[in-house]
Amino acid sequence: QLQASGGGLVQAGGSLRLSCAASKRSFSVSVMAWYRQSPGNQRELVARITRLGSTNYADSVKGRFTISRDNAKSTVYLQMNSLKPEDTGVYYCALDLTHIGGAVSWGQGTQVTVSS
Repeated sequence: QLQASGGGLVQAGGSLRLSCAASKRSFSVSVMAWYRQSPGNQRELVARITRLGSTNYADSVKGRFTISRDNAKSTVYLQMNSLKPEDTGVYYCALDLTHIGGAVSWGQGTQVTVSS
């Protein structure tokens, strides 16, 4: 079970912080990631973080977004700054266990809308 929250409507240049809580048992061994999907486009990777804190970002968000995780709270965050209208979309968190033979689980998505 993944519960994402924190989306909303913000003006360009503003900030939002997304959160996604996961079950404690899976979270500690998982790679966590945020994806987004805008109308007419495929779901794309925004950022990912390993259990030890190594991170990767899409080129379009580097320097503006920061992914982090709190293993004690089984929660992953996405701090989004300097938001642009093209950041608009539904943001999904993912819990990835494929590195240990498991599957990817998806949260329900949270809408982010950036107005110009």
